[in-house]
Amino acid sequence: MMRRIPLIPALIAGSAAVLFAACLLGSTPMPPSRVLTALFGTAAAGDVTIVWSIRLPRALAAWLVGASLGVSGAALQGLLRNPLAEPGILGVSATASLLAAVAIYYGFAAAAVWIMPVAAIAGALIATALITLLAIRVQSVVTLILVGVALSSFAGAAMSLLLNLAPNPFSLADMINWMLGSVANRSFDDIALALPFMVSGAAVLMLTRRGLSALTVGEEAAAGLGLDLQRQRIAVVVGAGLATGAAVSLAGAIGFVGIIAPHLVRPWVRSDPARVLLPSALLGGIMLVLADIGVRLAPTSSELKLGVVAALVGAPAFAWIAAQRRGAS
Repeated sequence: MMRRIPLIPALIAGSAAVLFAACLLGSTPMPPSRVLTALFGTAAAGDVTIVWSIRLPRALAAWLVGASLGVSGAALQGLLRNPLAEPGILGVSATASLLAAVAIYYGFAAAAVWIMPVAAIAGALIATALITLLAIRVQSVVTLILVGVALSSFAGAAMSLLLNLAPNPFSLADMINWMLGSVANRSFDDIALALPFMVSGAAVLMLTRRGLSALTVGEEAAAGLGLDLQRQRIAVVVGAGLATGAAVSLAGAIGFVGIIAPHLVRPWVRSDPARVLLPSALLGGIMLVLADIGVRLAPTSSELKLGVVAALVGAPAFAWIAAQRRGAS
């Protein structure tokens, strides 16, 4: 019965609804009429500033980050044939965060607002290049995962070293804030910097759909059907690296969206990896916008970080998915 619901139109409508809700809600709620006037009509300067300079860019940033992580997680789960895979498994997120922290540590980020996002994207591209070179040389997906775990561990250790050697409390606070993840104070300029990498990564992943469907029968059978396994691995790694790196450059470290969104979508598309990608992107965007709305409305003395809220919700969900998988095996 549930598969008769038009999933993608429903998720598109849900995305529009949560983005509009994000413009309505905040420390000072605004009625729908004022938001619509600010968006499409002639409104008071204060309303235009709140909607176009604060709430809408923040909501769009959250949606784009969630969509990038959702589609990356879905593609990696299809490639590895494991519902517990997620964008951080290849070390791209950790390396992107590390390069951003380096920019903060050495004071480069203070020179211009674009330096830290560019550093994060550069870190993601470096990690993606390393994993891609490995994918060319090796035949085992397990080896890719192990190298990704090693790369992530090394980046995490280097990040801890930077925190330990922080030259002053301000640099330490900036690095910690980046690690915790947030889309607060994001602007359209920040989005414009990350968007080409997000779109490029998502487009590459969409081109891998047929290969992901073929992999459901196993690598040997897929190769027998004519699938170039090496090219498939490289395409998924590059696409996930670009999309995830751009997401980290925009919001810092955000976890678990790439695991949860594909898992929720999969029963609606009969577990076809090719049909999971787009719905996972849409649902990931919706999930992160809702989480950010919760962050803004939470009655706390200081605003919670989006990455913290995502982990608090995502970690139990991850444990539940893992327990289900164990019970099914």
